[in-house]
Amino acid sequence: MGSGLKPSSMSFIILLLNSVLLNLSLMASKTPDPTPAAWPLQFHAITFMNNSGTLQKIDLWYDWPNGRNFNIIQNQLGKLIYDLEWDNGTSYHYTVGSSQECSVSHLSVGILRPNWLEGATYLGQQEFDGFLCNVWEKVDFIWYYEDVITKRPVHWVYYSGYTAHVMTFEVGAVLDDAEWQAPAYCFKEPQKDDTPAVVSIANSGLSNGRLMWEMFNNASMNL
Repeated sequence: MGSGLKPSSMSFIILLLNSVLLNLSLMASKTPDPTPAAWPLQFHAITFMNNSGTLQKIDLWYDWPNGRNFNIIQNQLGKLIYDLEWDNGTSYHYTVGSSQECSVSHLSVGILRPNWLEGATYLGQQEFDGFLCNVWEKVDFIWYYEDVITKRPVHWVYYSGYTAHVMTFEVGAVLDDAEWQAPAYCFKEPQKDDTPAVVSIANSGLSNGRLMWEMFNNASMNL
């Protein structure tokens, strides 16, 4: 008698081959995880920020081609503070009006690159603020929510719990050059750290915000 395979053995081999082919097909057709859109080179956004109950409205002007970033921060029932950042690491934090408060800081990093979210870990989709969002996490520092359809940012959360809700996002909007000039009193003889003007600005939370960006940039460069 011949030594051919029994029908049951043939059926098993066919099922095994079909299973292998199916798995290979699924692997080949699997859609790669989405990646966050790079920031536009220039845009204007209005965000509402919540830092453990401390509320702020921020006008954010991002201008990568000119190496500058401007946060105009209205604290709830408080001061309007200007946080002007340049890509050389220099930041001016000041108020306008009679108080003429200003502090200047020099950090080791500049403004965020448009592709600063590159390499973020995709966490899936989540409904937030009424929008279906793709969600990413970057270096355990920030969780970023982007609208699935428009690719516009909707929300982000820092590791500290500091949150942002994006209210408007105008791609291509540019602030007039004259508005980027820090006031003359920011260029006077440096004040001692214990002077009222410097203390007032330092306590506004702006310096902490910029230092958080520096921490993020340093973490990103070490990836």
